[in-house]
Amino acid sequence: MLTPKGVYVSSSGSGGPVLGPIPRLVAATLVSPFVSQRLRGLFATHDVEDLAHLAALVVAGRITPVIERTYPLCETPDAIRSLEAEHARGKIVLTV
Repeated sequence: MLTPKGVYVSSSGSGGPVLGPIPRLVAATLVSPFVSQRLRGLFATHDVEDLAHLAALVVAGRITPVIERTYPLCETPDAIRSLEAEHARGKIVLTV
């Protein structure tokens, strides 16, 4: 629910197998002029400096990634089934 002047932010997230989230983001852009709420897309960019900063925070123990479960690489199908069947509360990690 949004307030009459609220802002809906659509992350890129997942989507269809071919176009991914593009149709959802385009739809929000097309609808935006006709509703009182603001509809915006959130697009992530890859930045080496940001990733290095995050890595340093992890190494320093300032942030800790939440890992729900680890699987050996040979159990990749089981890891994918787990993701499909359950709502992960943390990251699923494949070990090599």
